[in-house]
Amino acid sequence: MAQLKNLAFKDGEVPQAHEPIEVQEPMPEGSGRTFPPVSDPSCQPIVDATSGKGSFAHVFQIFNWKKNIMGGGSTLASYEDGRAEQRFAEIKQAVGICRSYEGEGWVGKYKATVKAEAAPQLGDEAVAFRGIIPMGPDQPGDRNEQFIVVRTGNTIATFHELSIGTENLSFPAELVRRQVERLWKAQRP
Repeated sequence: MAQLKNLAFKDGEVPQAHEPIEVQEPMPEGSGRTFPPVSDPSCQPIVDATSGKGSFAHVFQIFNWKKNIMGGGSTLASYEDGRAEQRFAEIKQAVGICRSYEGEGWVGKYKATVKAEAAPQLGDEAVAFRGIIPMGPDQPGDRNEQFIVVRTGNTIATFHELSIGTENLSFPAELVRRQVERLWKAQRP
C-alpha cells in the first residue's frame, strides 16, 4: 500500500483540483458498510473495478475540481502476478456485455445503464464506459459518471468523473496519462 500511495498524485500536481489531495486507504475488511451484488452478475466486475475489490492492495483519491462541483476520483489497485490480467479480462468482458443493472448504494436502490466508450490508448490495455443513473422525480437530469480503467503490468487504475444533468464530463486525459506513466515506470527495472 505504501508503494501505491507514493505513486498517487500529491499536492501541487493537479492544478485543477482543490487541495489537499489526500491518498486514502480502504477501511479494514468487515468494518465498513457492504452492499449486495448487483442484479446482473455479468455487470459485477465493472462495479468491483471502481473499488479495487479483489486486489492485493489499493488506495484511492477524491478530486474536488475547481470547475466541477461534482468531482472525480481514482483507485490504484495492485494485484499478485497474473491476477491483474485476469481481473482486467473480466472487466473488459463486462463492459462489452453489460447494458443495465440494479443495485444498492449509499443513498439507496438504483438502476444504472452502462454505455461503452472509446478507450484511451494507454497502459497495456484500457476500457472506458459511462454509468447513467436517473436521479428521480425530485431532481431533474441523470447522474452520469465516466469510468476509464487502465491495466499497466500488475496494477489497474480506475478513474471516474461525475456530472449531473446533460453534460458528459470526462476525467482529465492528461492526469490519466501521467498516472499510468508513473505506474509503468515503477514496474520497470
